[in-house]
Amino acid sequence: MTEESDRVTVFEIFFDLVFVFAITRVISFMTHSLTFLTLTRGLILLLLLWWSWCAYAWLGNQVRADQGLIQVGMLVAMAALFVAGLVMPDAWGGRKSLDASLIVAITFAVVRVVYILSYLYAAGDDRRLRIQLLLETIPQSLALVAIIVGAVLGGTALTALWAGAFVIDFGSGRIISTFIKGYQLRSPPHFAERHGLVLIIALGESLISVGVGAGSSITKGIVLVAAGIGFAIAVCLYWLYFANVQEFASRALEKASEVRRAQIGRDAYTFAHFPMIAGILYMAVGIEEVVAHVARGGSTISGAPLNWAALIALFGGAALYLVGRMAFFLIAAKSSAPAQLVVAVTLLLVIPAARHLPALAALGLVCALLICLVGYEKVRVLPEV
Repeated sequence: MTEESDRVTVFEIFFDLVFVFAITRVISFMTHSLTFLTLTRGLILLLLLWWSWCAYAWLGNQVRADQGLIQVGMLVAMAALFVAGLVMPDAWGGRKSLDASLIVAITFAVVRVVYILSYLYAAGDDRRLRIQLLLETIPQSLALVAIIVGAVLGGTALTALWAGAFVIDFGSGRIISTFIKGYQLRSPPHFAERHGLVLIIALGESLISVGVGAGSSITKGIVLVAAGIGFAIAVCLYWLYFANVQEFASRALEKASEVRRAQIGRDAYTFAHFPMIAGILYMAVGIEEVVAHVARGGSTISGAPLNWAALIALFGGAALYLVGRMAFFLIAAKSSAPAQLVVAVTLLLVIPAARHLPALAALGLVCALLICLVGYEKVRVLPEV
């Protein structure tokens, strides 16, 4: 069992790298043919990945992840996620890629079965936790059926059933945990640190996207400008979480009662962190599109504007990140700065105008709004928890 002072192990960071590898494959899937449909399907893939990551984050807080049978189980889950990540870009490739859909479905099945067995082993004599885990096997099985049937049917059915699997996963988990309350956060520092680390690793994806978008044109002056703006955006996202929010939220988590800790872990970290991760992923897609656009056009004046899907990814991703951040801080610390909501709404409202701007100017506009928010919050003292 973990102790209250335990921190994240190196093995868990290794697990997170496999998760982030799968994210890179989701980004590749969306940028290969960027449309509203691929943005939606990419989000569904991320939802399934996020469930898998969160499940093992809770497991690692219950018992040490780098020892005994738990480590063996997590290695199996890592291998399954790695294989899933490899074939994800072909999950909606048509009937010729039916095998890819089934491979993804089977790997997620392995991840779920290993998780349940590992957690039952880690629960030991905790009767309430074992009851909750056994109850959750019912909706988990239904979600698994939806994933496999969707893989067999393909197309629209695949999209609908995999989205339905997410609803079953998180909806049933939320309902069951409300009544049973079997899960416990044994180490608040471990849980807060684990989520912070996966967020900062995801931020690295926005930087990697700069290089991918630039390709061999990275030495062009205008491309370097676009890359610099992309880097500034990543710095803003980092600052907004790690400099202004994380400490307050983790302090609230440590001070909370046992029941309240579990609620914060479920609602603030498991649920509210997802919009932030999804926002970063969408922004990575948008940044990659901008840099590639500039690399092809070569001029901020003659470069054509971004299409609607790219704009939604860029501006909508930034807004989604801010909404998730606001929900996270509101749930964890029962406080929230309204300025971030103003900026999030502004980002959405300016999308029609950004459709007429060169790609680099649109990227600069997102960066400017985030810098304004960072500057405002830097001089504003957040409330004590």
